[in-house]
Amino acid sequence: MDLIDLHCHILPGVDDGAKDLPMALDMAREAVKQGITHILLTPHHMDGMYTNHKKDVIQKTTNFQNELNAAGIPLTVFPGQEVHLTGELLQAIDDDDILFMDEGGKYLLLELPHSGIPEYTETVVFELIARGITPVLAHPERNHGFQKEPDRLYDFVEMGCLTQLTSSSYLGVFGDHVERLTQKFIDANLGFIFASDAHNFEGRRFLMADAFRKLTKETTERRAELLNYNARSIVNGDSIDTTDIMHVSSLKKRKKKRFWLF
Repeated sequence: MDLIDLHCHILPGVDDGAKDLPMALDMAREAVKQGITHILLTPHHMDGMYTNHKKDVIQKTTNFQNELNAAGIPLTVFPGQEVHLTGELLQAIDDDDILFMDEGGKYLLLELPHSGIPEYTETVVFELIARGITPVLAHPERNHGFQKEPDRLYDFVEMGCLTQLTSSSYLGVFGDHVERLTQKFIDANLGFIFASDAHNFEGRRFLMADAFRKLTKETTERRAELLNYNARSIVNGDSIDTTDIMHVSSLKKRKKKRFWLF
């Protein structure tokens, strides 16, 4: 399965991801080994620490693609941003300083603070949706607000949001609790795509192929194909079905397999 990664910090020297070009090229080689053919480059933007303006990301993406081609690495990259939730977001959109996940400006990769869900989140989300923009919530399984109240994710999806789950979360890199919550979001049809959110070669790795193998084993091959298809739909600006979502609290407890020794 050719994979598309829509959240990745591989663009060199712009945030807490790849620190320089050699590291970025090594990460690109690893991505290809994982079966990734296309990556949306999503440096942090407006998070209080990093600012990566639209025009700068576009130019740096072009330069990086040239370096990938020169190195013979079969990877296609697109310019994007991981946009932090802030009261200045709507103005930044008006100022044409925001990159979307698709060329048509339909999907926006939106990061909430890890510490929780700010009171004004619904207001900003409502305004985005009123403008025809679909927020794709980055790694909700790692947000303390959704960890405390998982059913709040249903409310945001019902409003019109989508979600991006992180492959390493599903594989236990961020602990058992995050791993279990990721599975619950998948079971409740509240997880729409996997992305790597890769930053380095330690804990924040790609692990996309590993996550899709686990997903196929835990659910079905069709479910795995759907998440990858959804990623293609987002980058192409196509619609995604959200009709079968459920509250996490409505899920039956997953039964653990017991092995008896006689």
